[in-house]
Amino acid sequence: MKNFELWNPTRLVFGENRIEEVNKHIPADAKNILLVYGGGSIKKNGIYDDVKKSLLVDRNVVDFSGIEPNPRYETIMKARELAIKENIDFILAVGGGSVIDATKFLCVAIPFTESDPWDIIKKGLGKKVKEAVPFGTVLTLPATGSEMNSGSVVTREETKEKLPFGGPLCFPKFSVLDPRVVASLPERQLVNGITDAFTHVLEQYLTYPAQAPLQDRFAEGILQTLVEIAPQVIANPGDSTLAGNFMWCCTMALNGLIQQGVPTDWATHMIGHELTALYEIDHARTLAIIGPNLYRVMFNNKKDKLVQYGERVWSITEGSEEDRAQATIERTVEFFHSMGIKTRISDYTEDHAEVVKTITSRFEERKWVGLGERGDITLEKVQEIVEMSI
Repeated sequence: MKNFELWNPTRLVFGENRIEEVNKHIPADAKNILLVYGGGSIKKNGIYDDVKKSLLVDRNVVDFSGIEPNPRYETIMKARELAIKENIDFILAVGGGSVIDATKFLCVAIPFTESDPWDIIKKGLGKKVKEAVPFGTVLTLPATGSEMNSGSVVTREETKEKLPFGGPLCFPKFSVLDPRVVASLPERQLVNGITDAFTHVLEQYLTYPAQAPLQDRFAEGILQTLVEIAPQVIANPGDSTLAGNFMWCCTMALNGLIQQGVPTDWATHMIGHELTALYEIDHARTLAIIGPNLYRVMFNNKKDKLVQYGERVWSITEGSEEDRAQATIERTVEFFHSMGIKTRISDYTEDHAEVVKTITSRFEERKWVGLGERGDITLEKVQEIVEMSI
């Protein structure tokens, strides 16, 4: 196991009826609150009213709605303009990963005056910024784990780029996780959340043995739980026990714990982000498209952990190690298919003639020429993975 440091300052407030406690977690001297949310579903399911009822205690609350799935830089800049105008001193993000990701960028973009705020992302300044407006979250869509980490992904519509960033000032001060919110989610969002969390774990687990048995067991426990509860929570999202376990799996999948002391991959995400930017394919579905083919192309790198994953999560124990590893990849694809997720680019768009060239040229321009846990996913390997995924 590698050396590591684990630091996560986010307070998690978990359980039913915890939304009504939001106000007490916001500093008393924060008087101007920017309430950031998405397309308005929180007004239909009652979450908006619950939050506003809690907040309207000697505070000025300003709404900003319209954060898109895969949040747009251009929209966040409008929120920044409003926040500066209203002298905002605390932000409350009410939504899923996209709203929270947008808020993470917004919190550092508001005080950033050195240049175009896009430089924070494009030039990798997230870890260097010195100021940020503090923020908290009320999670309404379990999936990304953004409620308990400092990472974010933002899309710039003008250039069709979807890029990650993060930094120590981008941790939420608190996050409220109330399982009741899951009851109103459409099936597509539930399936996406399960797939997103599942692949988050695989990115940190499915690499090579690192003599970190506890980390492996943490990761396998999340995977096993998601496999067990997936069909149940899809069929009955109103069951708060199921919903709570689903929500907690999503948070634990990417709150920093399971990646400590072990190698991580993330190439599936980097390639998948391009499919979302180019074709607006749901983020989770791009992971289901790319992940299995990346495992096939990088099979020799991942064979040992594929065998372990297959045995411990899918009970695959028959045949040679190579046969078991291959069967594990197929079983993973079957899991995605069982939830109705299609796993080819051509299932989502016919406009893919230039996808291989576009992605590899972008990676070359960004100098992303050695991805993966060993730094050996070259441009040629990326090309092979994308071609296999069409």
